[in-house]
Amino acid sequence: MSLSRREFVQLAGTGVLSQSILLKAQQVTSATTAQARVALVHGDSRRKNVCDALVKIDDQIQARLKHKKTVVIKPNGVNSSNQLASTHVDALAGILDYLEPRFHGPIVIAESSADDTLDVFENFKYNELAKERRAQNVSLVDLNREGKYETIPLVDFDLHITPARLAARLLDPDAFVISSAMLKTHNTVVATMSIKNMVLGAPLRSSPGETQWNDKRKYHVGVRQTHYNMLLTAQKLRPHWGAAVIDGYEGMEGEGPTDGKAVPSRLAIASTDYIAADRVGLEVMGINPDWVGYLRYCAETGLGQYDLSKIDVVGATIASVGKKYQLHPDIERELKWMGPMKELPPMLGSLCIEHRVDNA
Repeated sequence: MSLSRREFVQLAGTGVLSQSILLKAQQVTSATTAQARVALVHGDSRRKNVCDALVKIDDQIQARLKHKKTVVIKPNGVNSSNQLASTHVDALAGILDYLEPRFHGPIVIAESSADDTLDVFENFKYNELAKERRAQNVSLVDLNREGKYETIPLVDFDLHITPARLAARLLDPDAFVISSAMLKTHNTVVATMSIKNMVLGAPLRSSPGETQWNDKRKYHVGVRQTHYNMLLTAQKLRPHWGAAVIDGYEGMEGEGPTDGKAVPSRLAIASTDYIAADRVGLEVMGINPDWVGYLRYCAETGLGQYDLSKIDVVGATIASVGKKYQLHPDIERELKWMGPMKELPPMLGSLCIEHRVDNA
């Protein structure tokens, strides 16, 4: 059942949560995260925008990169036929342009697509890019075919534990992991950028010819459970994150993450703080940050900076590049994660008695 107009307005205006809960969340975030820097670049070249954004945070990247043996670039290859839905080869070229004078170890472009990853590599010219960049020791890896993983416990629709397999390369302590994402609206979690690219790209699925299985489906188990499972996965991946790159040269609005319309935002975002990068991404898309559950959960558990007042935006200003993106038609249902869990049974035993006393 969809929300009434009144309920929707209340959700949008108050976020459902009480002021005390919001204050507590802000206190946790402030106590566990520091000031973040996010580069925001606007220009007429996708490739140059991406490279320039990384250059603006070069000192922060270098501090982490110098201790790593390899770089893993994780593109968004959710769809093998729609270029607008997937990371553009020019964005990858911009990342490689930045790395060329700074890193001389192996570079792996690695993806676990919901389609056939090899089709993503071929259709979007990643194969050609790897050949052009032989001098940089660039290779392509289908994480599904590689089949190496670590497991993580998630919850299913009934809140029972279910294991999921995460790609081992994205958990390698010797790897500097770069999320190469885009600005897109989403049909379940409002918006998808750096964090979503990582946490739903990490779970594996069967390769062609195998008995079919898909651990990505274990995240799509309810409007609330999805956000929580994304938090669990972000916590697992977080120690290995290097830098977030969000290509907004052409964003996607409406029926994202695969069937939306192009928005010519002509920008790129970069940060070593994935949460902060996504927070700035929401701002340039004109999306209420209170609506995106998995990002709020990540912030409230100290995985990054979500408070805009504690994010130094360098380069272009948010006001100068921001556009109001049209959200997915299912936005009312997406926002139900913020409301009460009405489908659960009433409280039992002493909890029920205490509730009655408190409300007598």
